[in-house]
Amino acid sequence: MPDDVSSQLRPFTVDEWPAVSRAMSSVFGNDPDGPFQDEPSPVAELDRSLGMVEDGRVVATSGIYSMQMTVPGAVVPMAGVTWVTVAPTHRRRGILTGIMRRQLTELHDQGREPVAALWAAEASIYGRFGYATASRKGGWSGQLERLRLRDDVDTGSGRVRMVEQDEFRAPAAAVHEAVRRFVPGNTARDARWWDRALLDVPERRHGATARRFALHTEADGSVTGYATYRVKARWTDAGEPDGTLVVEDVRATTPAGYASLWQFLLAHDLMRTVEAPSFSPEDPLLHLLRDPRALHARPVDALWVRLVDVDRALAARRYPAPIDLVLEVRDPFCPWNDGRWRLSGHPAGGYCGRTDSDPDLVLGIEALSAAYLGGVSLATLQGAGRVTEVSPGAVTLASTAFGWPVGPAASEDF
Repeated sequence: MPDDVSSQLRPFTVDEWPAVSRAMSSVFGNDPDGPFQDEPSPVAELDRSLGMVEDGRVVATSGIYSMQMTVPGAVVPMAGVTWVTVAPTHRRRGILTGIMRRQLTELHDQGREPVAALWAAEASIYGRFGYATASRKGGWSGQLERLRLRDDVDTGSGRVRMVEQDEFRAPAAAVHEAVRRFVPGNTARDARWWDRALLDVPERRHGATARRFALHTEADGSVTGYATYRVKARWTDAGEPDGTLVVEDVRATTPAGYASLWQFLLAHDLMRTVEAPSFSPEDPLLHLLRDPRALHARPVDALWVRLVDVDRALAARRYPAPIDLVLEVRDPFCPWNDGRWRLSGHPAGGYCGRTDSDPDLVLGIEALSAAYLGGVSLATLQGAGRVTEVSPGAVTLASTAFGWPVGPAASEDF
């Protein structure tokens, strides 16, 4: 990074926030809206922001949220990278590269989060900094009249009821916490993040209603699931109902509760289309339907992951099959990761440390980061030329060990 760029990068102050907010809105092509234009939101961490001000104008921004992310068999601290913008007047000056390098170097030097992650506004940007798609969202949609549950689906003896937000929040938070610990890519929500998740700005509803809330309650009164959704009312020129049900989140601690919530959602009148844009491509709903072809997926990338420290990150997760291999990792952007690492892992834990032994696999940091949550196979990456097998059978062994029974799903867009 050029010295002149590095010297101009610094955290923002509270007084600068309105200018920072305007700068971000401008780059993302939005008019400023929402409640946090003049002051940072409660989840903002300005001490972890990094940007550039030139001639009194904010020309580059970035930030980090201190988060906890579920990985296979464990929960690890994660640096949630956000607010990344560079003004059009300042492109091609090495500013974004400087921000990315500074963030990752400080995380490493300070021994903070071993993993970083982000949502990419443009998918072509972040690979050169070692980030890779580690989860996808399915973009599910279908015609409601064709979306019916199979006759043999068990919906249990509980009931679904609609509630107001005040009644919804506490039991939903308990369900969320129970479920998210088993799903790689899910992140924890404290009170601040629940405030953020439930924020409902009218200007951002895109023609839909305010958010609606439903709880699944068992006969003993315990809450075992929840759903949040919106509806868009519409009528054809012939007076026929043509509405859209937009499902935001459905979680349950039991299969019956999950099925019951979907039975409730699919029973809405006056709706022709159901959309679940953020759901995982592996969502169980597909296997609850009489006609699985009625549910159409348009999967796209979701969470992008980057291993900040290979040894700490690989030792933090669990491995469903035993593994003892030497990985030669190539990471020109973060040279402290470059070299050979011995990975030993099993269902109860893992170890990763430096070694001089010959490698079994050779791969770049992007490939390793893509496979980290268990949703991208190293064998698939080998087929794309992203992994080189040195020891026969090493790719099969590593692909099995890096997999996980539950596919990754990113639940928090930040």
